[in-house]
Amino acid sequence: MARYPSATSRRARAALDYNELMGSIPAIPSIRTCASDGENSGSRARARTALCGAVLTLALTFFLAGCHHAPPVANTQQLDRSGMSYDSVQQLRALNVTPPEVAEIMKLHEAGFADATCVQAVQVFHNHGQAFRADDIIGLSQAGMSEQMIFALASLNDFGKNAGELEAMHLAGLSDAVVLEVARHRAEGKPVLSGASLAGLKNAGVRGSTLLELVRRGVPDSEANALISSRRHGASDAQLLHHFTGS
Repeated sequence: MARYPSATSRRARAALDYNELMGSIPAIPSIRTCASDGENSGSRARARTALCGAVLTLALTFFLAGCHHAPPVANTQQLDRSGMSYDSVQQLRALNVTPPEVAEIMKLHEAGFADATCVQAVQVFHNHGQAFRADDIIGLSQAGMSEQMIFALASLNDFGKNAGELEAMHLAGLSDAVVLEVARHRAEGKPVLSGASLAGLKNAGVRGSTLLELVRRGVPDSEANALISSRRHGASDAQLLHHFTGS
């Protein structure tokens, strides 16, 4: 019986011999494991897609916000065609002039102001955080006021509602020193005689130096009638200065 092993023993020996011949074979992942790995890869891909979308959305939001608040770029070809020098046009472009400001610059240039004056005027307005406008400068110039005086007033930011009064004061014959001192008091929020009151005192014979001193003292406009009345009753300039000391 020992010479003839059983069929079971022969099968076991055959299996061992086969395994020794083939070596160890790695285990094949199950269907469940493959599915799990696929789900993880899909999740990571979706996460990356969502992150990229969020970044693009944020970038687009900032871009659109910047476009919405950015001032319109002015076309300066009109200034080029007007004969303004290349350097002056480039200086104006560097000041980021807007299309409405280009139209105002054209008005100033056509009124006979030099290129450098146009650039300086825009700079003064921008220094006060204002858009440039030419009408006040042109009006004061046509009234006979010098460019130096005009820019001195502009530096005080006393244009706009006060420009008409400043022009009237100049036309009434009040000196530039008086006009400038009134503008300085206004800019500082201090009391001062009005242009109409000063013109009335001038017509009453008060000297220019006395008017300037009254303005420098900050005599309020509420005392204008008393000043004029005193003058009409024979008060001299010295007496006016003695009685009206201001603030």
